[in-house]
Amino acid sequence: MQHSEKTAEVLEDLVKINNDRIEGYQKAIKQTDDGDLKILFDNMVADSKNFTIELNKELRTMGEERERDTTIAGKIYRTWMDVKVSFGGNDRHAILASCEYGEDAAQKSYREALAQDYLPENIRSIITDQQRTLKASHDQIRHMRDVEAVNK
Repeated sequence: MQHSEKTAEVLEDLVKINNDRIEGYQKAIKQTDDGDLKILFDNMVADSKNFTIELNKELRTMGEERERDTTIAGKIYRTWMDVKVSFGGNDRHAILASCEYGEDAAQKSYREALAQDYLPENIRSIITDQQRTLKASHDQIRHMRDVEAVNK
């Protein structure tokens, strides 16, 4: 497989991960009554929407179709979140723990993407910038989850 095909696959995977993230946080917004979480999750949805636009632009530049799908793992994550939250009600800690699980998956996908040595520098730069933003989101979610665990 040529490098451009492999690069397109990496970009498609990252779009799918961001689509998972969008759906996951939209679901989380519906499952909480906490205004601060709704605002936080809405900001994370906006980040991932911007990321998908940026990644899809690169795919189109490469002559590929725009990616709209989600991953199987993401569908499993959202189902798991539904089950966990349904048992915990609108428990803030449970919602944050579920969100952290999704953030861990996003971090793993971005690390795997950046491990590919064939990525062109412009694409590597885009992925690095996005991963940095996602890492900050992950750390914020983890911190909030930890605070909730202490306050229980």
